[in-house]
Amino acid sequence: MRIHIAADHAGFELKSALVEHLEAAGHDVVDHGAASYDALDDYPPMCIAAAEAVVAEPGSLGIVIGGSGNGEQMAANRVAGVRAALAWNLDTATLARAHNDANIVAVGARQHSVDEATAIVDAFVAEPFSGDERHARRIGLMSAYERDHRC
Repeated sequence: MRIHIAADHAGFELKSALVEHLEAAGHDVVDHGAASYDALDDYPPMCIAAAEAVVAEPGSLGIVIGGSGNGEQMAANRVAGVRAALAWNLDTATLARAHNDANIVAVGARQHSVDEATAIVDAFVAEPFSGDERHARRIGLMSAYERDHRC
């Protein structure tokens, strides 16, 4: 699977560990930055680049990482077609995929150990969208609002 990933300085080390882990698991990982640690960098350009790539490549997934994951999720969700979810445990990661067909997961590097964050990402990547009608309907309502500003 193609996975687009981005992180700011707070998530830089976790991003590096996740890229290595995901590639070892056979995924094609595209790194949208940061390319190096810079304590003054800004997450929106990197997260938006990853989000745009996910939308441009249906079937791919994305991961955005920061200190809390909150701002990174917000930045990714500015891109039409993105459904980014902040996951803080295995349940929120799997439910984001199963119920919301989330295509990007946001993770807070300062909130989890590398092992915990890796488990969250693995759960997100492994879980398919359930396809249940009620969930698809709700996603459709969000997409309609995104397109027409009405649902």
